[in-house]
Amino acid sequence: MELGFVERGNIIVEYRWAEDRQERLPELAADLVRRGVAVICTPSNVATLAAKAATSHIPIVFVVGLDPVLMGIVSAIDRPGGNATGVFFPTSALEPKRLELVRELLPGIPVVAALVNLDTPTPGATRRI
Repeated sequence: MELGFVERGNIIVEYRWAEDRQERLPELAADLVRRGVAVICTPSNVATLAAKAATSHIPIVFVVGLDPVLMGIVSAIDRPGGNATGVFFPTSALEPKRLELVRELLPGIPVVAALVNLDTPTPGATRRI
């Protein structure tokens, strides 16, 4: 409201929910493209990739946790090019620091395990740190 937007007045927000089924994201992104929305906002790596695959014309504003250049979403951080722009939080860059903290807090543990989802595009998710 502060910016003058009034939902169902001068702006319509179309929400799509995958209901914890990431395989639905391409279908949902394609539906938004068919509807001719003005912009697609995506809150995750997988949703952003689905939107990017669905359109090269509609602007995509993303929030991702991985490097969007490595994911193929943008060509460069400083000049994204194409139809996608947004922010990313390089949480995977913190993995070595997390391991260091675990070793400081629990110096006697012989094994540290990590749970990952191999179906999620996560460059380096299976690498050793």
